[in-house]
Amino acid sequence: MSHVVSGGPAAIGLTALVLAGSRGPDDPMALAFSVPHKALIPIAGVPMLLRVIAALGATPEISRIVVIIEAPELVKLLPGLASAANGKPVDTFPAAGSPSRSVVAALAKYPTPLLITTADHALLQPAWVSHFLKQVPQDADAALGLARSEVVLAEMPDTRRTWLRFEEGSYSGCNLFYFASPKAGALAALWQQVEALRKRPVAMLRLLGLSYALRYLLGRLRLSAAIDRLGVLAGGATAAIVEIPFARAAVDVDKPADKELVERLLAADAR
Repeated sequence: MSHVVSGGPAAIGLTALVLAGSRGPDDPMALAFSVPHKALIPIAGVPMLLRVIAALGATPEISRIVVIIEAPELVKLLPGLASAANGKPVDTFPAAGSPSRSVVAALAKYPTPLLITTADHALLQPAWVSHFLKQVPQDADAALGLARSEVVLAEMPDTRRTWLRFEEGSYSGCNLFYFASPKAGALAALWQQVEALRKRPVAMLRLLGLSYALRYLLGRLRLSAAIDRLGVLAGGATAAIVEIPFARAAVDVDKPADKELVERLLAADAR
């Protein structure tokens, strides 16, 4: 069973997980900007991880922040950490080598409900998080935020994003996930399976189902059908898609051009 954009009450007192794992000492973004960790890349002079913590600290529904990272000392040494977190506790949890593995490991310690985002979501705003949470259906076990391509391109016509192309249109991920119940753990485990098969496309197609994969490649797969299929593969978990109406929510900092775009947008705001 799936949902697309239905309203539900926002959860209060949530723990937010911030995925801040790196690609190791040879992380190309960290090397490009001469920092010890990608999460510390300065965005208009402020480490992007600190920007994410500040956004979560200002989000009323969030009560605790957990940064999933290989080097917890980098978090504790962030200048202005307590102020950015707005008095909310900031804990760390060891990264497990990939986003999905980190989430699966974290679920063993931190009970649902959980909000999950990423350290490179440098433009993150409290209003986006609150909107996302308020739109998650009450009976959803998990939810994912997506922005339509026309929303994103209306504000940033030159941006280059990875589009998920469905029959209803094209979407970009917004690095906002909500795990509402323990059943979401099955979706995280499925994510781990898919991630492990990313270099074996035939095996991945077999896992998802050849008919679904073919319909997707032909642009004939409906988003609702894709979400239903993921729920089935995850043992019947109820998944939901929440459309995010904020174009910038689709921007993360994965390459130098993204950093340039983010800083250009912030500079324009400051004028």
